[in-house]
Amino acid sequence: MMAEFDLTSPLLSPRSSDQPQTVLIVHEDEDSEPSDQPPSNQQSSLQTRTPHQNHNHSRINNENGHVSSPNPYEFLGSGEFSVPAPNTVDPFRNGTPLISGVYEVIKIVLCLPIALARLILFGVCLAIGYIATRIALEGWKDKHNPMPKWRSRIMWITRVCARFILFSFGYQWIRRKGKPAPREIAPIVVSNHVSYIEPIFYFYELFPTIVASESHDSIPFVGTIIRAMQVIYVNRFSPASRKNAVNEIKRRASFDTFPRVLLFPEGTTTNGKVLISFQLGAFIPGHPIQPIIVRYPHVHFDQSWGLISLAKLMFRMFTQFHNFMEVEYLPIITPPNHQNQNAVHLAERTGQAMASALNVVQTSHSYGDLMLLMKAAQLQQKKPWSYMVEMARIELLYHISSLEAVDFLDKFLSMNPDTSGCVKLQDFLRVLQLKACTLSEEIFGFLDVEKNGSITFKQFLFGSAHVMKQPLFRKACELAFAECDAEGDNCCMEKELADIFRHAIPDLNDDEVHGLFNIFDTDNDGRISRDDFFSCLRKNPLLIAFFSPRLLHKNLSKAGGRMLEEIV
Repeated sequence: MMAEFDLTSPLLSPRSSDQPQTVLIVHEDEDSEPSDQPPSNQQSSLQTRTPHQNHNHSRINNENGHVSSPNPYEFLGSGEFSVPAPNTVDPFRNGTPLISGVYEVIKIVLCLPIALARLILFGVCLAIGYIATRIALEGWKDKHNPMPKWRSRIMWITRVCARFILFSFGYQWIRRKGKPAPREIAPIVVSNHVSYIEPIFYFYELFPTIVASESHDSIPFVGTIIRAMQVIYVNRFSPASRKNAVNEIKRRASFDTFPRVLLFPEGTTTNGKVLISFQLGAFIPGHPIQPIIVRYPHVHFDQSWGLISLAKLMFRMFTQFHNFMEVEYLPIITPPNHQNQNAVHLAERTGQAMASALNVVQTSHSYGDLMLLMKAAQLQQKKPWSYMVEMARIELLYHISSLEAVDFLDKFLSMNPDTSGCVKLQDFLRVLQLKACTLSEEIFGFLDVEKNGSITFKQFLFGSAHVMKQPLFRKACELAFAECDAEGDNCCMEKELADIFRHAIPDLNDDEVHGLFNIFDTDNDGRISRDDFFSCLRKNPLLIAFFSPRLLHKNLSKAGGRMLEEIV
């Protein structure tokens, strides 16, 4: 179960009675962004300091004595936020990426002739299996229904070839514990995912229907074979595709004439030392599930598919005397009923059972963390694993997608973090095209939760997401654009944006304004449309702070009667 963090409770500082305060009462629309406030709240109130009154003083945190700058996002109802401690676990790191040790070198040299024979066996079996599969698929057009029995019998040739392929990779024998449950009792099976070996094994052992990425269809030979398994394709980044996949899983699991459905709920391969968060596709249908766990005991060669090439991993497998693999079929997990709202509970129970059997923990990492890891490695960061943030937790708290997180990482890495992954104020301002001023320093100080003069990617991402999640963020964006759209033509020109930003930073020069204008003009057409404006603030939510002085000096009660300003 994921830990819950108090990221949303306003922590507004008390004020003396002689200071004016602005209270904005906003009546939320149904289409507004999700709120951090309890459901019982019918209105969102916004409390802020009068602009520029507090920019030149600091406040003291009474608990630790640290001096901290004012919060530039109080006008959204935002308090301070906390960032979970760094997680040192790397679920994707292969333990033996390099060939090391005299024993391993000698073993590889001795196994080179064996490797050649294994490669030939692999190629022959793949060719035979491919031909048999093509014969089984020839003329079959009714893919919506189960494969006819005579075609399934031809596929036994391919399944036997799959076992010989495992033999060529060094899996002369595979230890099994338990037995697969009958298909009519457990129509869905789930497994941890460590290497490309498990799909080959399950194809031979169970011949299931699998759920796979659409990209797998274009893989030579393999694409044809998995089509014979009546694969359910899914695009993990498309909500519509994921929904269709869940519906198809439910349909096939409901009919005993279909093969059982196999899913790898982690969504990617790990090193097997932990389980990462589960996707819910296997659990939403509400059918009994049989978990299966796979282990690869080893000393000198880690068979997990980490950040190493497929060719290198295959070569290492070909040059081992024997590769160990253990498969354990766990007891069936039956949901209390078949309602979709039990999907999370069913996924938790399944994860606990698998983690306990593997003697590992389950983390909040997801495929999104692998995307961050690969992005950092691609840009040659010294410690790419330090940029993982346990994306499942981020998605749960803030509804930030993996693709959006990668965009935030791309921006953060353009700030030239040091070898420890930290960014200083100067580089932060350079990338966001900001001028060094009190408000800019307050924004940086807001992210610098440890108050050590630098920020990490995790702080940058959590802080940005925290600002976006505030219930008044969308309203503030709408009002900010209305202020920029002085002519009422649903667009903003550079001069109009300059007027807004100079209200927050009076000494901005023309070059600095032009730099900010280019950030907002996402389609580079010389003007900022409404879509440009909202897209920019979605990607750079921290910039909303520069609109607060202008918004809080305006009579916001003019905004269609939707906001009420009261000077208390």
